[in-house]
Amino acid sequence: MTEAGTESEPAGLLERRFELSARGTDVRTEVLAGFTTFLTMAYIVIVNPAILGQAGMPVAAVAAATCLAAAFASILMGMSANMPLALAPGMGLNAYFAFTVVGAMGVPWQVALGCVFLSGVAFLLLTVAGIRQLIIAAIPPYLFAAVAGGIGLFIGFIGLKNAGIVVSNQATSVALGDLRAPGAALALLGLAIMAVLAVWKVRGAILIAILATTLAGWALGFVSFTPQPYDLGAIALTAFQLDLAGIFSGRYGIGLLEILFVFLFVDLFDNIGTLVGVTRRAGLIGEDGRIPRLNRILVTDSVATMAGALAGTSTVVSYVESAAGVQAGGRTGLTAIVTGLLFLLAMLAAPYAQLVPLAATAPALILVGGLMMAPLADVAWDDPEVAIPAFLTVAMIPLTFSIANGLAFGITAYALIKLVRGKIGWTDWLLLAISASFVARFAWLSAS
Repeated sequence: MTEAGTESEPAGLLERRFELSARGTDVRTEVLAGFTTFLTMAYIVIVNPAILGQAGMPVAAVAAATCLAAAFASILMGMSANMPLALAPGMGLNAYFAFTVVGAMGVPWQVALGCVFLSGVAFLLLTVAGIRQLIIAAIPPYLFAAVAGGIGLFIGFIGLKNAGIVVSNQATSVALGDLRAPGAALALLGLAIMAVLAVWKVRGAILIAILATTLAGWALGFVSFTPQPYDLGAIALTAFQLDLAGIFSGRYGIGLLEILFVFLFVDLFDNIGTLVGVTRRAGLIGEDGRIPRLNRILVTDSVATMAGALAGTSTVVSYVESAAGVQAGGRTGLTAIVTGLLFLLAMLAAPYAQLVPLAATAPALILVGGLMMAPLADVAWDDPEVAIPAFLTVAMIPLTFSIANGLAFGITAYALIKLVRGKIGWTDWLLLAISASFVARFAWLSAS
């Protein structure tokens, strides 16, 4: 009796803390769901360092920071909001960080990390003040979908470029690369493996394909393998290296305001879309259509972004891959906690992420980019009033290599069409203010 009672105490504690029975689940199901979510997300441990490494950041340190940020954020989400949502550095924003902020704008990665941190602070303040609801109400849902699709194209294009499948061309801007080149051939092999596994609905398809492609690259002599002793201190190269003073030095001008806006805006709407999709699939949305504990979820996200910047990685967001854990039966924060603990264990292998070639991670970018196109089905493309702003958003993000430009064109076009159609009211003051700021931005860029 005593032993049985002792053994049931942990389960009873978890039952009370996470409301397992009320949500129709149990500890075993939640643990399995956490493993499932981790397997579908684990590719970020390899892909995120590969992307941020191109911004000059130490790859091993970023890999460790990625694991630490994902672990902290997921565990915090499970404990504070009791939702089966796992978090990690977001795809799309990491590309914007590396290729636009650092690459095109010339901002040092330390200053860029400072911008990520401040965007998290701003997100927290907006959530606490209730301004978040005003911003969401000012932008139509179809533009959220257009932003997601545009970022998908952006990520996919970067993957094709990293693989050498698409190359620059002076006459046509871009052209098809040499598919017989080792990098391109290896990437195509990885994409084929990934696609087949995804179609067969194999859990962890992305991670499995990355590892298989890397092994093929080693076997064919495309990758040199030089084992190094593990050093947990690798994360020190990025941890607490953010440069807040550089943001306020005036050296980079108004451009930093744009960076902060993009980090904040994309984080905000990316999370809203993920939350709606995952909670709806889990059957956790209330009868009034609202997401329970929404403020706790968003506060957790903002704190996670700040913690990620301190560790040395780009914006941390809720992952749509959490839906895989929900599909496996996850209904509570215990799923997120298990996922976070697995990311913590993954830190032991983090320094070896630099052994994975770009050709092996490129297929992941292509596949994830393709999957991010799904929200575009919600856009009424036969309605010019909707289609024009949506198309400008989708097209300008990859074609100008800037999420900010896509947002600016889409929102400004939406406001202009609404104004011409006589549909602007006093309640649209925030929309007009945002659009005016974009117009001023374009004017400033043209004059500089």
